[in-house]
Amino acid sequence: MTATFNILNVEPDQYSAEARSILHTLGILVEMNMARGELLARIHEFDVLIVRLRHRVDCELMTAAPRLKFIVSATTGLDHIDLGYAAQKGITVLSLRGEVEFLRSIPATAELTWGLLLALLRHIPSAHGSVLGGNWLRDDYKGHDLKAKRLGVVGLGRIGEKIAAYGNVFGMSVGFYDPFRTYWLPNVHKYQTLEDLLQNSDILSVHVPLNPETEKMIGANEFSCLHRGAYLINTSRGGVLDEDALLAALQNGQLAGAALDVLSNEQQFAQGAPNLLVEYARSHTNLIITPHIGGATYESMHITELFMVHKLAACLKKGTITS
Repeated sequence: MTATFNILNVEPDQYSAEARSILHTLGILVEMNMARGELLARIHEFDVLIVRLRHRVDCELMTAAPRLKFIVSATTGLDHIDLGYAAQKGITVLSLRGEVEFLRSIPATAELTWGLLLALLRHIPSAHGSVLGGNWLRDDYKGHDLKAKRLGVVGLGRIGEKIAAYGNVFGMSVGFYDPFRTYWLPNVHKYQTLEDLLQNSDILSVHVPLNPETEKMIGANEFSCLHRGAYLINTSRGGVLDEDALLAALQNGQLAGAALDVLSNEQQFAQGAPNLLVEYARSHTNLIITPHIGGATYESMHITELFMVHKLAACLKKGTITS
């Protein structure tokens, strides 16, 4: 295989050294953090684009990339890539979507989900902040036990499975709703409708991909089905929640609290756009928001980046792209 591929890794910070060494054998590798404008100006030079979640790979970007043949993203969610336009342009999108057996070995997002759940019910961030402010107010931060609480899991895929298992270990009563699941785990109750699950959950954890069927699937009607004072955890995609309805549920006390690793406009927020949930969290301690760090562990990112580079190499070996 000749080095005729121009490869751009536009999010190279702390990228797997092993994966990087393989990329160097596949072609000419350029590693550079770029703002949107610079990426648009230079993307025409490259055959392969490697991204994480910082950049929106949309019609504008792909139109400016006549050589582009592969987009590589070590993610399962692909809402940052216009898949329809990529297909129209003949660009192959390589991702972790569908790599079920491989992904079962990746615990990062499930572990963060559980960390957020504990942080929310035990008021860990606000208690820490209080101590840093010079206080030692133990009684102000009484939380809740997890034992005997009802945990509702929306989506029993690879992450949902882990959350259900964690719930069992903590002595919780675990149920799930997933219309596509044909089998389920021991000690995990299957609910036939989302409404039934909501009515039987003290804590709701959402683990579904974002697609037209799941967009805003948890909204005002769903929040009203939860008993007053329930908790919500979302580490999937921001768009699966109706964020206006979530804000209202927090404001009126229908939800006692929520913890989110994702926002519907997180890419725009990173560029300075406002978000009402973030504004609320600035003055309320019952909403925790983290910047989509579910998969961001050294171990998981190394493993997934290496997996994706091997996947790219297998595709490139089928033929070379001439400049």
